[in-house]
Amino acid sequence: MTQFSNADAQEITKFDRVSKLWWDAHGKMGMLHTINPLRLKFILQQMAAPQIDTPPPRVVDVGCGGGILTEALAKTGAEATGIDLSELSLEVARKHASAHGLAIDYRYQNAEQLAQEQAGSFDVVTCMEMLEHVPDPAQVIAACARALKPGGRAIFSTINRTPKAFAFAIIGGEYVLRLLPRGTHSYRKLIRPRELREWARAAGLEFTGIASLMYNPLTRRFRVDAGREDVNYMASFVKKS
Repeated sequence: MTQFSNADAQEITKFDRVSKLWWDAHGKMGMLHTINPLRLKFILQQMAAPQIDTPPPRVVDVGCGGGILTEALAKTGAEATGIDLSELSLEVARKHASAHGLAIDYRYQNAEQLAQEQAGSFDVVTCMEMLEHVPDPAQVIAACARALKPGGRAIFSTINRTPKAFAFAIIGGEYVLRLLPRGTHSYRKLIRPRELREWARAAGLEFTGIASLMYNPLTRRFRVDAGREDVNYMASFVKKS
């Protein structure tokens, strides 16, 4: 049983099992490598906002896994921190960063602990493909907000809870196209954009934009559609001053 209250032991075990696959760009985690440049571009667009003018910006990646996004953020010059509850994934992340000469602060802790220890410390908080894996996503969002400086940005990505998402992300993505390991997502844990915005507003975050990752199964390529609420979506918020 996990020691963290807002954590699902089965979910952590699931990611422990696939920890050695994080950096295999042609394996079961290959889709994350494919979409990572698109996610990074969206994040950097939010970081270019006038509120963030501190070089280098302090960025924390909540639910960092093996560090795919965290490393990309560090390579932009950001002072990067990554937190996760899969110790095996963190071990992979640390070894990969060290092998590539990247100074990333990886920590075994959850968002609530981070917020308690470093409230108001970060310019940017990213939390990508993680909210749908915890018992109480609103609690994670609130912790992310507490960790931000006033005027800082929070960027979340998750999967919409719609019949289309069930068909495309779970049945199509996990069982037909095998873009992700089977059992990665549970439909009942998926999050509608309206729910995400409500939780963020309650945490003192102001909505600034949304975009969806659109997949073409014929070309096997992704694109980003700004302003669209589809299956896989990213949403940006600013912490009110």
